[in-house]
Amino acid sequence: MKRRIFLATALGGGIAAAQQSEVPEPIRRLRPMLDGVMPISDAERAARREKARRLMTEHKLDAIYLESGTSMYYFTGQRAAGQAAILGAKKADAVWTPAEAAKTAQALRDMGIATGRVGMEEQVRFATFDGLRRELPAVECVSGTPVVAGCRMIKSAAEIALLQRANDITIEAYKAALATMREGMTQRELGANISAAFRALGTGGAAMAIFGKYTAFPHGSIQPQQLREGDMVLIDDGCTVEGYVADITRTTVFGKPTKRQREIWDLERKAQDAALAAAKPGATCESVDAAARKVITDAGFGPGYKTPGLPHRTGHGIGLDGHEWTYLVKGNKTKLEPGMCFSNEPTIAIYGEFGVRLEDCMYITPGGARMFTKQSPAIDQPFG
Repeated sequence: MKRRIFLATALGGGIAAAQQSEVPEPIRRLRPMLDGVMPISDAERAARREKARRLMTEHKLDAIYLESGTSMYYFTGQRAAGQAAILGAKKADAVWTPAEAAKTAQALRDMGIATGRVGMEEQVRFATFDGLRRELPAVECVSGTPVVAGCRMIKSAAEIALLQRANDITIEAYKAALATMREGMTQRELGANISAAFRALGTGGAAMAIFGKYTAFPHGSIQPQQLREGDMVLIDDGCTVEGYVADITRTTVFGKPTKRQREIWDLERKAQDAALAAAKPGATCESVDAAARKVITDAGFGPGYKTPGLPHRTGHGIGLDGHEWTYLVKGNKTKLEPGMCFSNEPTIAIYGEFGVRLEDCMYITPGGARMFTKQSPAIDQPFG
C-alpha cells in the first residue's frame, strides 16, 4: 500500500531518534495487552480447508495454488518462504512443494492433476504462473479468488476476537501517543511515539502522523511538518495480533478548534454514522458507500470522488491483510453477510486547508454492523 511507503519514509529517522531518547511518561505507563490471546486452532484451519474444497467443487476447480503469504498462513498456519501449498479438491491436507514451476507441476501430477483447472491465489508470482502453464499445458490456470476470498471474507468468532484485541491495543497506543503532543513536534516524532507505544503494549505496529494542511492527503506527505497551535492532527494505521490487523484513524486538533474545523469534523462523523447504519446483512457494498457519500455531497462537497469531498472508497475488507476482500465502493454489488469485516472511513479532503478522516473497523452481525472501537464523539475528544 502506498500509505505504508509514505510511512516508512516519514518515520525512519524519527524511530531511531525516539529509541535514543527518554520514552515519554504516557508511554512508560503502558503495559502489554496480550494476555489471553488465543491463536487460531488447527481444527479451525482444517475446517477452512474443508470449506475451500467445497468451494472448489462449486467453482469447478481441481486445486488451489498458494505461495508464501497471508492466504497460505490462513489455510495452513505456515509462512514458509520459498515454499508453496496446493489445496486439492479431493485431498483434505495441503500438499507442500518448493515454489518453482517444475516442482509444482510434478506435485500436481502426483496428485493426479495433469489436466483440469487450477486456481492461482492472487499473490502468486507471474513467473510461477507462466512456468506452470508451460509445464502443464493441459491445465487451465485461473483465478483462485472465488475460493480464497470466499473463505477469508467471512470471519469466525476466533478471528473476530483477534481483530478486537488488535483494535483495543491500537486505541491504547493512540491515546498514549496523542498525550505526548507539544508545540514544535514533528510528524516523525509523533509517529515514533506511536511505534514506541505499540512496543510497550507487547506488539508491533506503526502509524502515519500528519499535521495541518497535509491532513487533506489520504496517504499523508513526507514534507517536514512541525506541530502548531490550531493544526489538525491525523494518525492512521494500527498493529497486528496473531497476524490480524487493526486499521484506525483519529483526527483531532492541537489546541482549540475553529468553527470551520468543528463543522467539517461533525460532517465527517455523520458520514461515518450513515455507513454504519447502512451496513446490514443483505445490503450491497456499494449502498454503504453511497450512504456515506450522500451525507458529504448533500453538504455541498463533491460530487462523486471530486474534492473538496470524499476522494476514495468508504471502506475496505480487513483481516490478515490491512486491505482485503471486499470493498465498500461504487459498483461492488456483493451483499453483506454476518462475519464480514470492514474499515468505515469516509474522508473529507479539502486541499490547501485540511482533511478529516474517522476510521473505525466494523463487523457484520445478523442484526447489523458493530464497531470494534468506540467512535470519536467530538473533534477535541478523539477517544470520548
